[in-house]
Amino acid sequence: TLRYLKDRISDLFGDPGAVLTIHGGMGRDERRKTQEKFRFDPGALILVATDAAGEGVNLQNASLMVNYDLPWNPNRLEQRFGRIHRIGQTEICHLWNMVALDTREGDVFYRLFQKLDNERQALGGRVFDILGEVFEGKSLKDMLIEAIRYGDDPEVRSRLGKQVEGVLDTEHLRQIMNRSALAEEIMTREHLYAVKEELEKAEARKLQPHFVRSFFMEAFKVYQGELRQREAGRYEIRYVPGAIRERDRAIGGRDPVLKRYERICFERHLVRVYGKPMASLVHPGHPLMGALTDLIIETHANKFKQGTVFIDPSDEGETPRVLVMLDHSVRESTYGQDERQVASRRIQFVQIDSQGRVTNAGWAPHLDMEPMDDSDRVMIQDILNESWLCDTLEQQALDYAAEKLVPEHYQEIKEQRERQVKKVLDAVHERLTKEIDYWQDRYFHLKDAMEAGKQPRMQPENARRRAEELRARLEQRTKELMAKRSIVSSSPVVVGAALVIPAGLLAGRKGEDTSLFSHDAHRRARIESIAMQTVMEHEQARGYTTRDVSAEKCGWDISAYMEGQPDRHIEVKGRAKGQNTITVTRNEILYALNQEDKFWLAVVFVDEDDTADGPYYVQKPFHAEPDWGVASLNYDVQELLSQRTAL
Repeated sequence: TLRYLKDRISDLFGDPGAVLTIHGGMGRDERRKTQEKFRFDPGALILVATDAAGEGVNLQNASLMVNYDLPWNPNRLEQRFGRIHRIGQTEICHLWNMVALDTREGDVFYRLFQKLDNERQALGGRVFDILGEVFEGKSLKDMLIEAIRYGDDPEVRSRLGKQVEGVLDTEHLRQIMNRSALAEEIMTREHLYAVKEELEKAEARKLQPHFVRSFFMEAFKVYQGELRQREAGRYEIRYVPGAIRERDRAIGGRDPVLKRYERICFERHLVRVYGKPMASLVHPGHPLMGALTDLIIETHANKFKQGTVFIDPSDEGETPRVLVMLDHSVRESTYGQDERQVASRRIQFVQIDSQGRVTNAGWAPHLDMEPMDDSDRVMIQDILNESWLCDTLEQQALDYAAEKLVPEHYQEIKEQRERQVKKVLDAVHERLTKEIDYWQDRYFHLKDAMEAGKQPRMQPENARRRAEELRARLEQRTKELMAKRSIVSSSPVVVGAALVIPAGLLAGRKGEDTSLFSHDAHRRARIESIAMQTVMEHEQARGYTTRDVSAEKCGWDISAYMEGQPDRHIEVKGRAKGQNTITVTRNEILYALNQEDKFWLAVVFVDEDDTADGPYYVQKPFHAEPDWGVASLNYDVQELLSQRTAL
């Protein structure tokens, strides 16, 4: 049948190479090669497969499926459709089931799929998620066999029709979905928004593509590496310097660093571009990135210990502070081993002022700061000798981290790990317990058959052994999973530190007019507060739920949510009426580029009597990332607002 289908479809397309096959007679490597060819070769259009492709195959590049030969186990239908309806699928998936109408079993199938389509619409397309569980009283296989044997009897046909209607009743399906759900509680809208907000903050903390690309391109140049841009966002590396390749061999990477790369990229959607070579996605776990990062850290690790001095261009005050960088890990214990592997590792920052006040500095505050020139360091020499800059700062930072940052990190990972382990443990117990019960029952049946003088195909002892093996497997997996719940927090370690000099303080030391920094500081804070309130009220009036996240330094000031609408991450800029420039940090620009359509810039003008004009919105206001050494950019207000979006 497989060969027949392949030949007929090949004739239809006029190209044998357009049709691929997967079947049980193929080896694992050959099957994997066929799968990759179907996914990445634009000439491969059709895959004809037996149930050998029913599990463990990812085919989300396809969105159309035809079931030519229907299985009698509805689990198989679910497994087949799951090959294309998976994470990463960007299209609406369509499934056609071919049924021989003028047959008894065909009538049952036809009624089944008619009912399935009705319930799919009623339940939002989720019927296939639980299809294998709906035939609880009587299996589909038994119903089809009964149809074949007694399908001419009107009473049997009527009863089978009612059974199909019963198992696919909307309320029955909804009960199974609720029973299979991981969480029993019903989320309120506020709870849902809070969860979304935490997910977005976690996403913001990750190394986003623009940050990765910026670091890689600058670090690659340090070792005389050269990237040539070929397509937008895609680069060719004709030669990887020997120092990087030798470093990869020294650390024993599993995947080697190649001598050349035809294409690399930093964003997932650029891996495949029609008509162009496939690109290797460079990310923190990529062997080339790993070798380069390790080499940079080894070469410059001592500079972390030396520390440095930064200028904060956005700080108009006169109070210096120390920025301390800490490394904290949460580790898991592996059952049966003394070693503990990292479950989560996080770089955290705290700042300490001259009064000894310690606060959370955010996720990457150093990216918005500028290095200080040697000529400027002379002007702050007295600050470098002040008594509060002493060895106790490190202990102050560690004490604060132990009290605030470490428990939060530990609790977050602990809750994630417990949810994950519970989900996997429930699934493992359900599957293995069913298998154990099956083989145990098989053992008793085979034993009874032998005692009755029959010679079964399988020896009872083999079935008993299989049940024992599964029990041991269940016990071992339970121990392994329970061990994963056991996590411990490592002690935080100070990695580096920097003295941060406010721009206002340095300007005063240079003899510049600091009136802009001093007497207007309170006024500027008032303007920013009015701007934030104005934007919050405007978003709420439009029906959005808003949250002020400005203090958490996650890359934007306000998160706005509304059911059925895209989320909005809003960066608020308040300006006195008449001001012509807006200063945006490098960090803010990179966050905006990473978030793309989610990011909005809101500008509010405030006059002398605190009357607000705005907000004026600009979606995707920035189009290119700043150069490596640029900490902030000034934009003309009117030029920015010329791109504004009407709401």
